[in-house]
Amino acid sequence: MEQIGLYDAMKTLRAVRRLRPDPIPDEVLHRIMEAASWAPTGGNVQPWRAIVVRDATPKLRLGKLYLDGWNAYSAGHRAQLADAPEAIQASQSRMLDAGDYLGAHFGESPAVILFCFNPKLMAITDASLDRISVVGGASIYTAVENLLLACRAEGLGCTLTTLLCGYEDQVREILEIPEPWGTACAVPVGYPLRGGHGKISRRPVEKLAFLDHWGNPFPS
Repeated sequence: MEQIGLYDAMKTLRAVRRLRPDPIPDEVLHRIMEAASWAPTGGNVQPWRAIVVRDATPKLRLGKLYLDGWNAYSAGHRAQLADAPEAIQASQSRMLDAGDYLGAHFGESPAVILFCFNPKLMAITDASLDRISVVGGASIYTAVENLLLACRAEGLGCTLTTLLCGYEDQVREILEIPEPWGTACAVPVGYPLRGGHGKISRRPVEKLAFLDHWGNPFPS
């Protein structure tokens, strides 16, 4: 397998939503899950677990839930685009078309990796603030990003999706997830049907980072 550098992996890590049904070798799955295990977490507690779903029956049940969530999300997104500039409509239309494909074929993904978390093992330091709490994700999504980068290195397509989190009770029943574990995201994984990963579009760092205080330009 041709090796890819870390920076090259990061700048070409696309959300790949069209996947072939070809099975993923056990050793490849083990490598990407091991990469997830290397991620840093608060206190090195690793308050996450992942279920690698390959069996067709639970995958199809998850796929039906995912399609319901996707249809609701995409309908709202398409309505918001009605008055958008033509260039934005074209770009978003390509993303939505790929999302439609994943929605229709989610249950056929060679593997769906469901990340779970245990809130009792996490220090949620922003829980008392008058805003949405996000700190807990710092001990979960580091592992997810490691997994995504490992998929890129292995030539696998993948995308992080949280739509199944809206159906947590049903997902917990399908996969026999005990309390108090919650769901953080699902990652469908497989070999790309089309081109797969490649050039990505992001805001420049000068639009995202400041130096020393808010609003002070970050040097180019």
